[in-house]
Amino acid sequence: MNAPLINLRDARERHPGPGVPSPCVSICELDERSSSCKGCYRTLPEIATWSALADAEKLVIWERIEARQSA
Repeated sequence: MNAPLINLRDARERHPGPGVPSPCVSICELDERSSSCKGCYRTLPEIATWSALADAEKLVIWERIEARQSA
């Protein structure tokens, strides 16, 4: 199995500090087939609510992101 294109460990290295880092990699383009961003693999609702989510909820989204990359 290939490593995910983006992952939480690398995001933490890019953005050290408290809290769960955003998966955004500044490639903001919607994949019409999957309805997720081609850069960060989040859905529009996940992107829209990210800043209001608790860290536990952000970690769940990170798990989804890594699963989407493997699909």
